[in-house]
Amino acid sequence: MRPGRKILISCLFVITISAESQIPPPPPPPPASGQVNRADSLLMAGNIKPAITEYRKMYAQNRTDRNIIYNYACALSLAGQADSALVYLYKAMKIDPSISILTDPDLLAVRESGGWEEFENELISAVNKKTGNSIKDVAYAKSLLRLLCLEESVFYEVGIAVRNLGPDSPVVTALRRLQSWQNEKNLSELQARIDSEGWPEISQVGRQAASAAFYVIQHSNAKTQEKYVKLFEAACRNNEGNWQQYALMFDRMRMNQNKPQRYGTHAYLDPGKGRTDELYPLEDETRVDEWRKEIGLEPLKDYLSRTGIKK
Repeated sequence: MRPGRKILISCLFVITISAESQIPPPPPPPPASGQVNRADSLLMAGNIKPAITEYRKMYAQNRTDRNIIYNYACALSLAGQADSALVYLYKAMKIDPSISILTDPDLLAVRESGGWEEFENELISAVNKKTGNSIKDVAYAKSLLRLLCLEESVFYEVGIAVRNLGPDSPVVTALRRLQSWQNEKNLSELQARIDSEGWPEISQVGRQAASAAFYVIQHSNAKTQEKYVKLFEAACRNNEGNWQQYALMFDRMRMNQNKPQRYGTHAYLDPGKGRTDELYPLEDETRVDEWRKEIGLEPLKDYLSRTGIKK
């Protein structure tokens, strides 16, 4: 989707406050200039057709701005105009090929179109040319990027529903059930992939595709997290994983087991048990910075200051 929202979703997982909370992510923050154009505002509000009209006007005035072109494609896809969206995705790809296109849930309609496979292959080829062949196992990477896309699906719709109907709306409840159902499907598919092909390594599938395993398992349960956390740790020790994500998974596993967390990455997720801006209990407060340093994380006090979590 829009760059702002994509960054926002990533940040939500990094600071760990709301990956499984009852509140969906808020709308994306405005750009650094403090200005949000009319097209983006309409799209964020769910007014797709008026947004398309505005993007069309913007594109007519500036045919080389990748953000305008890409957001126009997203809006067209959300309106079900997959073929038209694909035309503009090709334009965006030629300006700057980015693998994040393959993880954008706004493009689910395009993913289901007949032209998607050819576009996907061309994009990965362009990314490999740009990055020096960062994606070697293309088939595995494709499946992981698809899972990452599906893992982020419905966030946009839930956000719109909460803002317009409130968090307790039956529409929001239904959408959350849909998210849970999709998460379960994603987990089942990921487990089959890992069982047959092993834990995804950054050097083989690329950094973004490899992160799909973390996001899917992070949304699962303690039993699943315990099953895979050692594989994840081994990958990190071989420079094939992300230590920060490992810490998040390890601490989430401990929380799901009703045990103290080790690395101090999480606030309370359940408002009934503690404030959602309050640090979840630590395994050993005297050793937390030692453990964090071992895997390359900043001191806990710096992390808490940066994220707004209260000790």
